[in-house]
Amino acid sequence: MNFNIDDTAFILIDHQVGTNTWAATTPLELLQRNVLILAKFAKGTDIPVVLTSSQEDNVDVQGPLMPELQNAVPDAFEKRIKRHGVVNAWDDPAFAAACRATGKKNFVMAGVTTDVCMVAPAISAVKEGFIVKVVCDACGSTNQIAEEMSWRRMEAGGVHLTSTNAIVAELVGNWASPAGAVAFPLLT
Repeated sequence: MNFNIDDTAFILIDHQVGTNTWAATTPLELLQRNVLILAKFAKGTDIPVVLTSSQEDNVDVQGPLMPELQNAVPDAFEKRIKRHGVVNAWDDPAFAAACRATGKKNFVMAGVTTDVCMVAPAISAVKEGFIVKVVCDACGSTNQIAEEMSWRRMEAGGVHLTSTNAIVAELVGNWASPAGAVAFPLLT
């Protein structure tokens, strides 16, 4: 069940300047790098991107989305779904509608924190019939036990787990392709 560029959308959840710092299981620099690889790869290959944030105005805790996302995917950033505290992003009608509106059956998802922000929407999307791969190194939790329990819950819920390099390589399929030309500089 390999994904390809034509049937895939990227869904990035709560990669905010405050929440990213809670992801102790993935070093902050690596987390941000991987999120930007996903965003830039999507932009360069015309893969739809849906962004969402939770309580951006809570600047002392969660804060705004990573500003680098605005540069990487300006249209998605402008259209981001600003949730007002809904924990399971899929329960926010605007967010779920934006994901459905991509017209894609396969979702590559990543979010912070994995245990609070990622598990529920990934499983909810699977329950609705989407095929979901969560990019584990573009996620993170406050501690390793929480992260491992998140992986178990997602796998039990039908979610597939992957990494940034693995999903990009899977979508590229051939390094000599136009997608390979986009991906190769991002991964090296």
